[in-house]
Amino acid sequence: MEVAMGRYLAMGAAFLALSTTSVLANEWTGFYAGAGIGNLEVDTSVLGVKENDLSYGVHAGYRFDAGRWVFGGEFEHDWTDIELVPDAISADRVMRLKATAGYDLGPTLVYLAAGAANVDVDGLGDDWGSFFGLGAAYSVTPQSIVSLELLEHNFSDIGDSGIDADAWSANLRASWKF
Repeated sequence: MEVAMGRYLAMGAAFLALSTTSVLANEWTGFYAGAGIGNLEVDTSVLGVKENDLSYGVHAGYRFDAGRWVFGGEFEHDWTDIELVPDAISADRVMRLKATAGYDLGPTLVYLAAGAANVDVDGLGDDWGSFFGLGAAYSVTPQSIVSLELLEHNFSDIGDSGIDADAWSANLRASWKF
């Protein structure tokens, strides 16, 4: 009797969990745009030249919800003022063309991101590189989303200077879905 009761309770709990998941299911398909704030750290191939500072920016993209999997593309532009060599060389902005693939957990989306990034370094020039990372988004309402992203960037021979750089960013973002 106790074994049968345990099975019924387990089946009831599973049914309740599935029912709750479907009630909390979120539709991620659509265009979105927003702003973010975070920290960007740049480590160059020049010994001892590693700095970080506040970054802030805007983003816009589109997601397609294919059931449990969500795919998307995004444009993001961040501004910063990281003085790598005081009064001579500073990282001013990072622009990203991003592809994302994630898993739909209802109001939460966890995803991987990768793509191309362009860094503008005052005193050296600009350069295209690559980035990859991960993120998590939470749908506060059907239209408003907050997210956190952690990205690693790689740039080689910035502005034909022979200087390479790795950069890491952590951004808290707010988006509006329309």
